[in-house]
Amino acid sequence: MNNPMPINAREVYQLLKDAAIGSRDWRLIKREPQSDSSQQLATVEIDSWQLKLLVDAGHLAHCQHCTAADGRHASLESWQRRGTDPLEFLSVWERTQLERLLTPDSTL
Repeated sequence: MNNPMPINAREVYQLLKDAAIGSRDWRLIKREPQSDSSQQLATVEIDSWQLKLLVDAGHLAHCQHCTAADGRHASLESWQRRGTDPLEFLSVWERTQLERLLTPDSTL
C-alpha cells in the first residue's frame, strides 16, 4: 500500500503565507472557546485545506491540526517531533494579517 507523503510544516507555512498576502481564499468556519477562557480553537479553510489554529488572547499560538485538499493530515504532535510549528515560519507582518482575518468583523 502506498502511504501518502506527510504534510510538513513548510507546506502549511506556505499556505498560511499565501492567505496572509491575499493570494489564497481564507474562510473562518468557527471559533470554539477552550477550557482556558483566553484561548479559542479557530477552524479555517484556505482553498480546500482545513486548519485548526489555537488563538490565545487574540494572538496565534500554534497550528493544532491540518487536513490537506488531497486528504493528508498532520497535527501539532507530528510537527513538534520535527521541532517546528508552521506558524513559527511566519513573519510578524504575516502573523498580524492572519490574526486580523481571525477577527469576525475583519476588513483587510
